[in-house]
Amino acid sequence: MENQCQNGTETLLKVSTLNCIDLSNPDIHQSVSLLKQACLDCGFFYVINHGISQEFMDEVFGQSKSFFELPLNEKMKVLRNEKHRGYTPVLDELLDPDNQVHVGDYKEGYYIGVEVPEDDPEAEKPFYGPNVWPEDGLLPGWRQTMEKFHHQALEVAKAVARIIALALGLEVDFFDKPEMLGKPIATLRLLHYGGQVSDPSKGLYGAGAHSDYGLITLLATDDVMGLQICKDKDAKRQIWEYVAPVKGAFIVNLGDMLERWSNCIFKSTLHRVLGNGQERYSIAYFVEPSHDCLVECLPTCKSENNPPKFPPIYCATYLSQRYKDTHAELSVYEKHQT
Repeated sequence: MENQCQNGTETLLKVSTLNCIDLSNPDIHQSVSLLKQACLDCGFFYVINHGISQEFMDEVFGQSKSFFELPLNEKMKVLRNEKHRGYTPVLDELLDPDNQVHVGDYKEGYYIGVEVPEDDPEAEKPFYGPNVWPEDGLLPGWRQTMEKFHHQALEVAKAVARIIALALGLEVDFFDKPEMLGKPIATLRLLHYGGQVSDPSKGLYGAGAHSDYGLITLLATDDVMGLQICKDKDAKRQIWEYVAPVKGAFIVNLGDMLERWSNCIFKSTLHRVLGNGQERYSIAYFVEPSHDCLVECLPTCKSENNPPKFPPIYCATYLSQRYKDTHAELSVYEKHQT
């Protein structure tokens, strides 16, 4: 399995070496050790043998490409709503305002969340509600493919969360509780980078430098290099390393919420995407606990010498503010919807 996680090409680019977690490995202690080292070191690792077939992954990427190839006027019919469901146009998101002086990210995306009927009381909560789907017949099988992937990716995320729990000295099912991943805020986001060349000196990025908001993120990518991580975000001169795509693997990274939960023992790492002139497709799956989950310092992560660094906060409150800070106001798109 080790060879599956090696970058086999010689390159002048600085490529990060990441630990590889095999979810089919019967030796859970080895998986916990590898994951713990990755979480202390850089907050990024690969996950292989996760149970989602390569054939199905290829189908999901094919369906994603079919959507992004639609004319812009068709994509704008399913524009992102206030629940963060639907299409996000190029430049909609601004992740690094200090460095992206003039424009947002050179990427377009599509959000798909947990499907909750509009008449369900749960639909009143932020990030819950019905999804926005392309018209029936426009992309046959598209909705079914995305719903199936959403379901399967959640099972992978839960398996990873169990190993994280053990790595933090918690019970294996700590994150399986109803108020955590029993009723999660889980968001699938299809992403397309159109082939623009990034130039950090001019503030032009595929995706600006940021850390993810929630618990963990699963990322599937095509074979185009673009993702970079910075292991020490506080360094005066930041060093950026590429993360090599690995066929069939998820790249997993920790979010700010887990860093907060672990009292900064585990790292939420700064990352960005640089475009090199090639089109690039990726699929991110963001996993957070339920709205009502109170995120407060874990009992295994505090001591007399290391008291909690953050006050408790509800998951929904935290996520709503983070999304508001990074996305354009929907009013800027009103002219497209007349």
